[in-house]
Amino acid sequence: MKKIFAALFVLSVAGHSAVAQEGDGSSLMERGAQQFLEGLLQEMQPAWEEMRSFMEEMGPAMMGMMEEVKDWSAYEPPEMLENGDIIIRRKPEGSPIPEQTEPVPQIEL
Repeated sequence: MKKIFAALFVLSVAGHSAVAQEGDGSSLMERGAQQFLEGLLQEMQPAWEEMRSFMEEMGPAMMGMMEEVKDWSAYEPPEMLENGDIIIRRKPEGSPIPEQTEPVPQIEL
C-alpha cells in the first residue's frame, strides 16, 4: 500500500515539474520517469479496483464479525480448507488462555 502512495506521489511531482517547464524543455530522464510511472499506474489500476471492490463487499461482513467476537484469544488461527472455505475454530475449553501482562488499550470509535 505504501508503494502505491509513493508511486502516486512521485508521479504527481514528476507531472508537476513537467508542467512547470513549458514546451518540450524536460530532460530525457524526466520524460522517461514520467512515462514509467504512468505505465506503472496503468498496470496497478485493475488491482486497485479489485481491492476496492473487495473492501466494499467484505467490509460490512468483517465489521459484523468483529462486533460478534468479544475475545479473539479464545479461537485458533484461521484455517483454509481444500475447498476454499475458511474456518476459525474455538479453542478447547480446557486450554489455558494466555494471561496479558499489560492492559490492552481501548480504542473509542
